[in-house]
Amino acid sequence: MKTAGIIGGFGPQTTAKFYEQVFFACQRTNPSTKAHILISSVPLPFQIESNAILKNEGVDEYLPYLENEAQRLEKAGADFLILPCNSLHIHIRALRACVSIPMLSIIDETAHFLVRHSIQSAAILSTAMTARHRLYENELTKYGIHCVAPDEAQQQTLNQIVFHLVNGENNQPDRDQLSHIIRSFLNVDCILLACTDLQLLELESPDIPIFDTMQILADSTVREICTQE
Repeated sequence: MKTAGIIGGFGPQTTAKFYEQVFFACQRTNPSTKAHILISSVPLPFQIESNAILKNEGVDEYLPYLENEAQRLEKAGADFLILPCNSLHIHIRALRACVSIPMLSIIDETAHFLVRHSIQSAAILSTAMTARHRLYENELTKYGIHCVAPDEAQQQTLNQIVFHLVNGENNQPDRDQLSHIIRSFLNVDCILLACTDLQLLELESPDIPIFDTMQILADSTVREICTQE
C-alpha cells in the first residue's frame, strides 16, 4: 500500500472527516493492513484565511505555507499528496512543481466522476475563490458539462456559511439557507458541493442528486493507497 500525505487544516473538521473516510474505506478494501496516512495541518494565520473566504483577497499568501507542508510530507515519506480543499487548487501547478511525488487533483477527479455518471449539467456551490477562478467551469466544459453558478447574493451567503464551518460552527440556520439555495436551481442534473466543508451540513435532496467533491476525492485517495507499487 502507498503512503498518502494530506495537506490539511482548511478547516480541521473537514480534514478529520476526510482522514476517517479514507482510513476506514482502506480497511474495508484490505482488512489485513491499515493504511499509512500522514497529515500536516497548515498553521495558517487567521487573517489570511478570513480575507480569502469572505473577501476573496490574498490568495497568493497561502502558497508558501502550502509548499512548505507539501515538502514536509514528501520528506516524511508520503508517496503522493492530497489537498482536500477545492479553492486552494488554484495553486496545484505550483505545488506539483515543488515536490517530486504526484498530487491528486480534486477538480480532475470530480470531472472524471461526473463523466462516468453521464452528468451534462451541474450547479456549482463553492467559495468565491473557486468561483472567481472558474476552477470547475474551466475543467467541466472540456467534457461538455454545463455549469450553473449562484447569483451574487447566494454567493455571499455561501461565503458566510463556509466561514462558519471552517471555524467550527455548524448550525441549523446555515443548513436551512443552503437548502434554500439548492432548491433554487432548476433543470440541472446535479448539485456539486465544490467546497469540502459544505458536506459537514449533511444535506439531502429528494429531487436532485447532490455530489460531494470530498467524497469523490476520498474514493480516489483510497484507490491510490491500495494500488500496488
